[in-house]
Amino acid sequence: MSRYREAKFRAVTAFQRRIGNPLLRRLPTQTLLETTGRTSGLPRRTPVGGRRVGQEFWFVSEYGERSQYVRNILAQPQVRVRIKGRWHTGTAHPVPGDDARARLRTLPRLNSAAVRALGNDLLSVRVELG
Repeated sequence: MSRYREAKFRAVTAFQRRIGNPLLRRLPTQTLLETTGRTSGLPRRTPVGGRRVGQEFWFVSEYGERSQYVRNILAQPQVRVRIKGRWHTGTAHPVPGDDARARLRTLPRLNSAAVRALGNDLLSVRVELG
C-alpha cells in the first residue's frame, strides 16, 4: 500500500473510531451493524449505510478486509442489523466477486459518496436476514 493510501487509511479510521462512529451510533434512525469482537467476544456496533433487499441487507466496506467489522464477520458471521430502529439477526458474507462500485450506486447516496471518496479497497457485504 502506498504511503498516501496508508496515511489516508489511518486518518479516516482514527476519525471514525473517535468521533464519527460514537456520534452516529446515538442516532435512533442510523443503521447499525453489530458484530461479535473476534478477540473480546463483546458486541461491537458500527454505523453502516446500506439497503435491505427482500431478506438481504447489502452494504459496502470502504477498506475491505482491513475493516475491523469485516475481520469480526470473518471470525463470527452471526450479526445483528438495526434498520429503521428495529433489530434483525442474520448471517453476514463478504462478497469479493461483487462489483462494489456498482453496488454503491444502488445504496443510499450520501453514504455511498463518502465510501467512494474515503475508501481504498471496496468490498460488498451481504447479510442474510433470518
